[in-house]
Amino acid sequence: MKSVKSFTIVLVFLLTGLLHAGEKVVHADRQEGITGSTSCRSCHEKFYQLWSTSYHGLAMQPYTAELATLKLTPQKDDVVIGGFRYRAAIEGETGWMREQGPEGERKYPIEHVMGGKNVFYFLTPMERGRLQTLPVAYDVRRKEWFDTALSGVRHFPGEADDAPVNWKEWPYTFNTACYSCHVSQLKTNYDLTTDTYTTTWEEPGINCETCHGPGEEHIRVCQGAPAGQVPTDLKLTRGGRDFTPEQNNDTCASCHAKSIPLSVSFKPGDRFFDHFDLVTLEHRDFYPDGRDLGENYTFNLWRMSPCARSGKLDCLHCHTSSGRYRFKEAGKENDACLPCHQKRVENATEHTHHLPEGDGNKCIACHMPMTEFARMRRSDHSMLPPTPSATIAYESPNACNICHSDEDAAWSDKWVREWRERDYQKPVLHRAALIQAARDRDWKGLPEMLDYLRGPERDEVFTASLLRLLAACEDVRKWPVVRTAVKDPSPLVRAAAAASMVNYLPPENVTVLLAATRDDSRLVRMRAADTLAPLPPEMVDKKDQQALENAIAELEASFRARPDDSMSYYNLANLYMDRGNLQKAVELFETAIKIRPDSILSLVNVSLAYAKLGDPVKAEAQLKRALAVDPGSPEANFNMGLLKAEQNDFAGAERHLRTALKTDPTFPEAAYNLGILLSKNNPDEAVRLCRKAHELRPRDAKYAYTLAFYLQQKGELDEAIEILLKLVKQQPEYKDAAMLLRALNEQQKRQ
Repeated sequence: MKSVKSFTIVLVFLLTGLLHAGEKVVHADRQEGITGSTSCRSCHEKFYQLWSTSYHGLAMQPYTAELATLKLTPQKDDVVIGGFRYRAAIEGETGWMREQGPEGERKYPIEHVMGGKNVFYFLTPMERGRLQTLPVAYDVRRKEWFDTALSGVRHFPGEADDAPVNWKEWPYTFNTACYSCHVSQLKTNYDLTTDTYTTTWEEPGINCETCHGPGEEHIRVCQGAPAGQVPTDLKLTRGGRDFTPEQNNDTCASCHAKSIPLSVSFKPGDRFFDHFDLVTLEHRDFYPDGRDLGENYTFNLWRMSPCARSGKLDCLHCHTSSGRYRFKEAGKENDACLPCHQKRVENATEHTHHLPEGDGNKCIACHMPMTEFARMRRSDHSMLPPTPSATIAYESPNACNICHSDEDAAWSDKWVREWRERDYQKPVLHRAALIQAARDRDWKGLPEMLDYLRGPERDEVFTASLLRLLAACEDVRKWPVVRTAVKDPSPLVRAAAAASMVNYLPPENVTVLLAATRDDSRLVRMRAADTLAPLPPEMVDKKDQQALENAIAELEASFRARPDDSMSYYNLANLYMDRGNLQKAVELFETAIKIRPDSILSLVNVSLAYAKLGDPVKAEAQLKRALAVDPGSPEANFNMGLLKAEQNDFAGAERHLRTALKTDPTFPEAAYNLGILLSKNNPDEAVRLCRKAHELRPRDAKYAYTLAFYLQQKGELDEAIEILLKLVKQQPEYKDAAMLLRALNEQQKRQ
């Protein structure tokens, strides 16, 4: 049977408000040292006013009649979602969302509002303490109401669109999915036994202490200082004055990144990769060339920016601490690129080939174009130049055609090639082709991928992405490069390399991973520990045991940091299963399923745990539950196929294995096992399926040997011998292959 691993990606709603946050606070006991933003006002009135009217200060706010009057317009038409009709009622003191359905009308009160720059989203209290995002939102620019979930459907080139998520599901639950980027000092207070929240926060919106730290000691030392004297130690962080560029960027990234949380204890000044992992181009929300779908996760692309990589640029160069853009003044737009690009700024028209008075003469028009997704707009923080050739190849957005929407990418490509002697698009296309091939598990270009990973010009994000994708490649030529990457200067790359060693632990990999459990970065230590978890204790030297156990403890703590998240228990269960504690793994998988009964991953892996415990009845029951959720699930069908084969239900096994392979044609285990199953009655199809498995994993000795064996039975000796010759050359220690090769050579001589 086959297990599946995954980590939770935080889907933070990066929405912003526009009205004063008000004084309504949802909190029980004030957190240690926290005094609230109003305590800053007496000394910092100017900054208080700037903050309180900013999109950070108003990331969330109570719903009021004043807000509705000033910022919303009445909804003209119902929004129809399935068999339900929704309409916002905002005329009175209290706002409501009316639902008309098969069982009549229901009214949901609007209590909180998130957003305001592009969109207003509305929250309503639901059972067990949940705050749920209502199904209808308000488009600020277009002044219209729209279907929240439908607007967030992903459209991927060459793929069927995702289905909208029902608004009552967990991705639209504020307590779980929105993490802590819309309120300050959030505590979810989740009770697993009752599946309830008593969520509290100090203030709606992002308050002063979110970025500056607790204010109590600051107030004490300032009030105790002699008149007119500023204390040497102000007892708080001052961002740009006290932090390095990296610390400033990491502080902003705690909200502005598509990330995987490792803790809930990030503080301003902390290192991002001690508290988060970064999602990169292995995720299909990013195009192969690195552009993203359009969500406001700017830090992911920021890591690709040549300007950011210089180590000199931070978010506060262009933005104030309250999030405002510093260079809006007419005639000053290009000053954002000073002092580094002074010649380009002074001769902008020569560089841009656009008229001085037009938008095309602004640096950000070409290097930070605005894209839109789910009715939210954001600028591309990679700062890379337009690459219309990538649009032609991968349908990713480019600045030229965002502005010149009446032209096609070929038109834009012609112009940029005329304007630039250097083919600056070539390296972008090269990287993108490597990513696309790795996504497709096409390893014919593996040498090029490895050359890129070794190259001095490699990009951190592309390198981490390729390493993660290479985890699916079983070609042993990758290992020297992967082992070297575990020592890369970037913790993101080191962690990706450590994680990519999963399921392959020869001594040379173990040595590198054990060293990584002492890494300076928590992320690297944890990824190394997760990869090493299945290693038998007797294979670890005493000198390494404590470091490994410490790293595993950090990994376990990260999984326990969010007790309301099903994936946390799922990942923790995998850790226990890797370490041989199957009973505890089953308990944790069942907890994950309790929180999310539709979790295919948890249902499949708990089935595997039950099978290992010798309980095929419970194993089959869990797989049936998984197939009820998704009849086409390749993992559930594959494992059910193996289980049916063990039960001698060969017809059932064939049916499920065929479904697994149909759903995922790149599933070599499904092709291989189906081939073996059919070998007695259908040798031609057995050869076809085993050949498919071999093509998907040409360096897997088992697949090569089995294909050669079935080819021999069919009398196709030449091809069988050719496959075995390659196998013996690659893996001379594989004695069965050498024996079969000798037998085939003898057989061929006799013919």
